Amino acid sequence: MKALKTILMLAVVVTLASFKGGGHGYHVGDVATDFNLENIDGKMVSLADYKDANGFIVIFTCNTCPYAVAYEDRIIALDKKYASKGYPVIAIMPNNTEIKPGDSMEAMQARAESKGFTFPYLIDAKQEIFPQYGATKTPHVYLLQKTDKGNIVKYIGAIDDNYKDAEAVNIKYVEEAVDALMEGREIKEKETRAIGCSIKV
Repeated sequence: MKALKTILMLAVVVTLASFKGGGHGYHVGDVATDFNLENIDGKMVSLADYKDANGFIVIFTCNTCPYAVAYEDRIIALDKKYASKGYPVIAIMPNNTEIKPGDSMEAMQARAESKGFTFPYLIDAKQEIFPQYGATKTPHVYLLQKTDKGNIVKYIGAIDDNYKDAEAVNIKYVEEAVDALMEGREIKEKETRAIGCSIKV
């Protein structure tokens, strides 16, 4: 009986962990539901606020992951290049701040100010949004295109093919995907493996 109870408890723990850890999330072609999350300026932000947007570059990222930090300048560059063309960056911090206090709202505010973030930096405080998307890493990108049916997921994965060195990048996955959407072309690589730190739950 004790063994059975132990097995059942383990099953429950594994199920909960897999649910909170991201589950399956979205696939390319799915409609992404909107969210309403707190920005570093204290205001609540949702995708519906962007009436003139053609889509969104949603990036799950944080302060404390070396991979995310390595990509910060490239994330800023993406927003500067594409926000005015209808594809703004929406950054979301998904980590449990009790585990990673360096990702607290105060730390997010300080980081955004020091780096000069030009995009919203939202906190997934209840850790409800990243599992919906299926994000598992920081950074993890979801490119959405606004349509009559909703925000369709068009690309999932990494920003580019070299997290170590921006100068040595061969394929800019996100840029190529956004360019294809704007030009009405098929996206060549719709899904790549996100490289980064695991999201802390």
